[in-house]
Amino acid sequence: MRRRLKSSRHIIMRVIEITAFGAPDVLQPGVRPDPVPAAGEVLIRVSASGVNRPDVLQRTGNYPVPPGASDIPGLEVAGVIVAGDAQAMAAAGFNIGDRVCALVAGGGYAELCVAPVGQCLPVPEGLSDIEAASLPETFFTVWSNVFERAYLQAGETLLIQGGSSGIGVTAIQVAKALGATVLVTAGSDEKCAACLALGADHAINYKTDDFAAEVKKLTSGQGVNVILDMVGGSYVAREVECLAEDGRLVIIAVQGGVKAEFNAGLVLRKRLTITGSTLRPRSLAFKASIASTLKKTVWPLIASEAIKPVIHSTFAAPDAARAHALMESNQHIGKIVLTW
Repeated sequence: MRRRLKSSRHIIMRVIEITAFGAPDVLQPGVRPDPVPAAGEVLIRVSASGVNRPDVLQRTGNYPVPPGASDIPGLEVAGVIVAGDAQAMAAAGFNIGDRVCALVAGGGYAELCVAPVGQCLPVPEGLSDIEAASLPETFFTVWSNVFERAYLQAGETLLIQGGSSGIGVTAIQVAKALGATVLVTAGSDEKCAACLALGADHAINYKTDDFAAEVKKLTSGQGVNVILDMVGGSYVAREVECLAEDGRLVIIAVQGGVKAEFNAGLVLRKRLTITGSTLRPRSLAFKASIASTLKKTVWPLIASEAIKPVIHSTFAAPDAARAHALMESNQHIGKIVLTW
């Protein structure tokens, strides 16, 4: 229930704030004036907010807020449109009262959140708001990097580093649904089993096996066509070794460090591409284009249950610190979601 407190101009909404950079307990409940949608935006009454690794990085002071974005953490929400730019909504086929999920540049840990209309997607039929809130950040990220930057094609082989993460469980399912062979790494036998259950063709426990050696065995020495890397650091050298000719390595996080040494001669001889990106600072037009493609290509697969959200845990929003502690423990398989 929202607290109907009055400020000088607006009703006050509940939020989760980063009170200082540091450990999970710096996340504390607070109140803010209700946001007001600008041109091209909608206001969403939030039912659920996805928790993502960039939220943790923002909390620790390692992921600056883009200019103009809310300092409230949270990059994805699901709920109901309660207000907005009528012309923009009509052009996008939305109405007041529609259930949507949305990718946002910040402000997701709140009872109300503004979102660009172009970054909103309808909640797929049959999904709860909790499930819908788990979709935008990972699906936008996977699509833009695996399919647009790395050009993964049906019949090719994809290696996902961290297959049991929110990104990983999404990448497994989308790649398999679109005809790729999928290899993953994960940090335990339990996580490997979960990845296989989601459709991965092979799962490698990186704590007990050398993933590069295993990839070479599994591909008869040919290597993989695309690698989705969330580690960076020392992984890059081994990834260069286990890429096939014309292979593509796309780096989306650097949990293992920002510096890497690798055999540049292999890059030349195998004609490799090493690329990467971050989603948050990209333009509204770029994100709207991804949303449009997802709606046409991937959303029908979710509606048909060929792809299913994987929710590990939910927490009441005031328990956001516990949600972050779980994410940092790396014990989860799939997504963590806050509820309002």
